[in-house]
Formats: sequence, C-alpha cells, structure tokens
Amino acid sequence: MFRATLNRFLSKWKSYRHRFVPWMVWNLSKNEKTLRKVSGRRQDKLVPDEEVCSCLLRLFWLLHKGNDSPTPSALASRTHEEFGASAVCARAAMLRSLGFYIERKPSTLPFAGTGVFVSKGVVPEGATVAMYPGTVYQAYEPILLQSIRNPFVFRCIDGVLVDGNDKGISKMVFRSCSGRDRLGPFLTSDTSWLTTNPLNPLAVGQYVNNCSNDKSANVCYQEYDVPSTFPLELRQYLPNVNYSVDAHQRPLRCVVLVSLREIAAGEELFSNYYTIIH
Repeated sequence: MFRATLNRFLSKWKSYRHRFVPWMVWNLSKNEKTLRKVSGRRQDKLVPDEEVCSCLLRLFWLLHKGNDSPTPSALASRTHEEFGASAVCARAAMLRSLGFYIERKPSTLPFAGTGVFVSKGVVPEGATVAMYPGTVYQAYEPILLQSIRNPFVFRCIDGVLVDGNDKGISKMVFRSCSGRDRLGPFLTSDTSWLTTNPLNPLAVGQYVNNCSNDKSANVCYQEYDVPSTFPLELRQYLPNVNYSVDAHQRPLRCVVLVSLREIAAGEELFSNYYTIIH
C-alpha cells in the first residue's frame, strides 16, 4: 500500500517538477548554461516592446476579422465542434500573419506531460512565439489557495505572479475576473485558453517545458505591459486579467515567449528561466 502510494506520488512529481519554479531554479543553477541572467526588467527584453506589440496586432486583427466579434453569450453557447473549427481558423490566421503556428502535444521529455511544438512553418529568431495566459497577481495580493499543487504559477522579475492553471479554482478565478472587467459589449480578455481549443493560438505558453542539459532552450520569457493605446476591440484576445480592480490603474502585465534562434517545424519549444544578478 505504501509503495503504491509512493509510486503515485513520484509519478505526479516527475511531471510537476518540469514547471515547479523553485525546483527548476535549484536544478538549473547547477548548469548556468540553462539560466539567462538579467539585472532588471528592462534587461529581460531581447526584442523591443514595439515588435512584440506589432506581432500581436497582426495576429489579433486577422482573428478579429474572421471571428466576427462574438458576444459572451455566443461564446458560451458554442459547441465543442464549433470551438474546434474556430481553433483551426485561428491556427490558419497565425500561419498567415506570423508564418508559423504552434500546438500542444505530448512532450519529448520523459514524464513532462504536455509540451508545445511548432507544427508548421518556420519561427524566425526574435519572434513572439507564445503567450503565458492567466490571472495576474501583484506581489502583495493573496494567491495561497490557488498555488496549492499548482505548477503553472509564473513569477515575474518584480514579484508579479501569473497563474496559468486552466483547471480548478484558478479557472474559476479567471472566469470571474474576466466577466467583471467587461466594458459594455466589449470583452477585455480571452477565456478560451481555459479550453482545449483557444481562439488565440498563442495562449499555450504555460505548457512550454523548461530546458535541460540535453534539450537546450530555443525560447525565453519576456515581460510585456500592454499599453493604453492597445485597441479596445482587440483586448478580447488577451489571455490575461488582473486579479484586483485596483490593478487597473497600471498596465496589464503579459508574459510572452520569444525565439532565441530559428525554430523549424516539428521542434518542441523549450524555455530558460531568468535569474536576477546584482
């Protein structure tokens, strides 16, 4: 009985650890080649914010043109097949606007569970490859219950947390905050990343596994604050929402993954975690 329980725990841990930040930082620090050192938020940017914004706008305008701006009730009434068809169209829009598209598939890492792959096209160096979706918590906001057994909590350089878990209490919190922040007929965030067929095909960044000695990083995290000039009608494709109303006084924090080199079709995405140097 004990051995069976232990084996179940070890099996879950082997999958969990690939996204458990303290474990990753501890183990990656043993090999500095897998860590990217930065001295602050401005130094974490490999490409300018303007390029990230341009990339998002190209994709979002194409999604908006083909999506006909569905209302929340229309989204809620969509069937699984309709969501699947929308996801196919979203991938086509990504291929057309960015030159590639990505998908979730079983990872090539042992026990890592789901990973993210370039399914078609070629990713150029310095491209925005994915977004890390989820609820954004300021450093002073409570996240204890949501963080229990949750390997999808990403910590930004300044202590801001992004909870990218698409299940359980994290899922309920995101849906609640997203509904709260509607501006009349306008949605200000995308909840479809909580399903298996996200309308924003970039919103799978939480499933990108960390690199290892055998699997080198081809993407890295970069923080991006959405500017006030970002078109209101395109905010419905942003897969992030602030936990508190007070946080609306500051720009919405997003985290994107940008390519460190050219990435060919069929390759799995592997990220490296930055560490702050003083």
